[in-house]
Amino acid sequence: MLPEKLRTETDSMNMRFFRVLALILLAHGPALAQIPSAGSPADLNAVFFRLFGSVTAFTAKVDLQVLDKSQKEWMRMPMILSTLDNKARLEVNLEEVKSKDVTEGAVAKLKEAGLNHVVSILRPDKKTRLVLYPAAQGYVTIPLSAADVEAWGKGLLTEKTPVGNETLDGYACVKNRVVVRNVQGPVLEATTWNAADLKGFPIQIQTKEKENTVVMRFSQVQLGKPAAKQFELPAGYREMK
Repeated sequence: MLPEKLRTETDSMNMRFFRVLALILLAHGPALAQIPSAGSPADLNAVFFRLFGSVTAFTAKVDLQVLDKSQKEWMRMPMILSTLDNKARLEVNLEEVKSKDVTEGAVAKLKEAGLNHVVSILRPDKKTRLVLYPAAQGYVTIPLSAADVEAWGKGLLTEKTPVGNETLDGYACVKNRVVVRNVQGPVLEATTWNAADLKGFPIQIQTKEKENTVVMRFSQVQLGKPAAKQFELPAGYREMK
């Protein structure tokens, strides 16, 4: 059981951080309602996979950077992202987050409670999202809404238009403008840098989130299927209410 005060502080941080993380498919439930899009917020979870084309299984480090409207860095967050077909795992250590909105005191309280290390596992096949806190050996289960589940089964059209060629981190990349649409219209627009030597994997993805620019830079990309147990609830974890 989380103390009410700590729960409130944690939720406040999550609302700010995870509204950005929702753009890359994993987020705490309340944050999803904050994401602006042409389609429903649920669409963004499923649509994000479309940016990876035929690559449906990988593990990579991610450097997520958020720039404000003046293109100054508001937040920087290192993460580890793994995907296996439609399942995904996102691992974040909040102690590594750099942002003027994050105080040492807030992170210290989360660490004291074992909540600073967060692993989110998305399982559309089970209609759930698991949020794990390894240090506390605890977890929270968040049911996916009907709209969220439906988003995975929708017909989506991906339009990719080359706009140039650039080299990033030693990889020759095709820079593409990507628009993902459903029957109602565009649900996600992004710029991707796709590396030919990594089967077209987008080693950089850039999107807009209101007035902010979100840039995801991928490194140590391992193509291939990660261990299936990474997407399961670990033994010995207790449910946190």
